[in-house]
Amino acid sequence: MQFFRHFVFIILCLLTSLSHAAGFSFIEVPADADGPTLRGAVWTPCNSTAAPLLLSPLVISVVKDCPVAGSNLPLVVISHGSGGSFLMHHDTAAALADAGFVVASINHPGDNFQDRSERPHLWSFANRPIDMRRLVDYLLKSWPGRSNLDAQKIGLFGFSRGGYTGMVAVGGVPNWTLRKDLCPQDSDIAICDEIRRHAFPAPPSTDPRIKAAVIVDPLSFFDADGLRQITVPIQLWASANGGDGVTLASVETIRRALKTPLDWHVVKNAGHFAFLAPCPPVLMHDAPELCRDAEGFDRGAFHQEFNAAVTHFFQQTLTSPATN
Repeated sequence: MQFFRHFVFIILCLLTSLSHAAGFSFIEVPADADGPTLRGAVWTPCNSTAAPLLLSPLVISVVKDCPVAGSNLPLVVISHGSGGSFLMHHDTAAALADAGFVVASINHPGDNFQDRSERPHLWSFANRPIDMRRLVDYLLKSWPGRSNLDAQKIGLFGFSRGGYTGMVAVGGVPNWTLRKDLCPQDSDIAICDEIRRHAFPAPPSTDPRIKAAVIVDPLSFFDADGLRQITVPIQLWASANGGDGVTLASVETIRRALKTPLDWHVVKNAGHFAFLAPCPPVLMHDAPELCRDAEGFDRGAFHQEFNAAVTHFFQQTLTSPATN
């Protein structure tokens, strides 16, 4: 893993973060013809001092409803994994906001911790990129802080099924028949039955507004042919140990197929959920499958490096002079 490949630039990212705090506001994208209401939050640059905010069982350090500081700000939208929430990557969102980004994350309807009704079906994969497009539309057209955004500087961060979502948003086309390891012949899972019957959703469409993507341990249904249209720079992360349908081999298949500029990281001794924000004690007790890491793996220390690397990538691809 090449965490310190750009050590000087990462230090600059960290120094930049000292000049801001993360503002935090809840958002609600209204239901429309393309989908139901989307609920989530926005993290923004803020000139006030952060304070603890209880969002049980989490406590995050932000400034609630802080006026957005800055203009022509880059935007990053986050797509969580299956059964997750808009808060699963709150530390990464805050780190980006501290560094001058606006960051927005929503719960994917039917595939979040409160409602998993769509999770077993292929159409949930089709709906996720639409959710992200609707989120970007809202932020650029209706969000109160929209005048602070630069519509030409938009990135996407996606984890697990959110990584799949990001690949589709930047041009990836899935092949649902690829992952036979996820659907043994005798599987009675709905999604496997739909694949066997070729009950595939309509082909996805690319969102050309997204100029760069951080793709983290993605659930992959992609081959080289399905990835050939991707042209935006990508930072691709893989856990060495995998989990939840993601394997190092399946992510390496994406790495080999991509022809776009690629920043590649394999995290040694990490399981799939190591990319989620470090857990408070109550979550460690209630959701050990999400919170417990391999012996010797320090999630807190890793996230300091991870967040710095993600911030650096988006600074280089969205805000450097060469991208303007």
